[in-house]
Amino acid sequence: MRVFMTQWFARWAAAEKLTNSVLASAVVELEQGLVDAELGGQVVKKRIALPGKGKRGGVRALLVFSRGDRAFFVYGFAKNERDNVSSKELKALKLLARELLSYTQPALVKAVKFGELIEVVGHG
Repeated sequence: MRVFMTQWFARWAAAEKLTNSVLASAVVELEQGLVDAELGGQVVKKRIALPGKGKRGGVRALLVFSRGDRAFFVYGFAKNERDNVSSKELKALKLLARELLSYTQPALVKAVKFGELIEVVGHG
C-alpha cells in the first residue's frame, strides 16, 4: 500500500501538526474498514485525531482510496470549520480520484519528483 498526499494537503497537514505516522495510522484504519463516510468514486472521509485532542477535537481528511493499492490525502478541514464538502466540490474530487488512480508507476514517480505528490513515509 502506497500513501501519498497532494502538495496542498501537505501544507495543511503541517499547519495542523499532523505527522506521517498519524496519517499512516489513518490509512491502516481505512484498510481495516474503519471508514467514516464513503462519498463515492473512491473518495472517503476519515476523522483524524490531533495530538493531545483526540478525534472529537480533530480534523477530517478526504482521501482517494483504493484498498490494498494506494491512498491519496487530497483535502482536509477542521471539524469546527465545516461538516462536509459541497456537491460541486465532491464532483471535482471524484474527477481527481479518477485521475490519481489512473497514474502508472512512472507517472507517480514523475509527480513525486516535481512535488505534485508527496509520499507518506514510515507507513506499513
